[in-house]
Amino acid sequence: MDGVHRFPVRVYFEDTDLSGVVYHANYLRFMERARSDMLRAAGIDQRAFFEAGDGAYAVTDLQIRYVRPARLDDVLHVESRVKSIGAASCRIAQVIVRSGELVTDALVTAALVGRDGRPKRQPPEWRRVFEELAVKAGNGEPDGN
Repeated sequence: MDGVHRFPVRVYFEDTDLSGVVYHANYLRFMERARSDMLRAAGIDQRAFFEAGDGAYAVTDLQIRYVRPARLDDVLHVESRVKSIGAASCRIAQVIVRSGELVTDALVTAALVGRDGRPKRQPPEWRRVFEELAVKAGNGEPDGN
């Protein structure tokens, strides 16, 4: 992976609203799938971590901008880039494009939380994976937040 994870999505009828465009919340679903796929591709097994009772990622902050509508049967690509890594969290920039045209962009902060819902440190090997992805994406060194 070159630091940018690309995830294809086709828009189906169930993704649209009465006006025929993608319902605003469904862009978040597309981005969630892309983030999960990025972690899987990078060798991070979220399911095993969760099933062992060690915790899971939770979105703690989200900034999103809708630029153009996506419509039924559009082929979209979600591009995800790790922007920064903290002890318990990471920030991921995501864009959704259609034929090279920006549809939506977002900045997502996800924090690792334990079963008690409190933030916990990410495993060192996961931090290394995120740091490598951030550098490959051209984001320099992690900010350590």
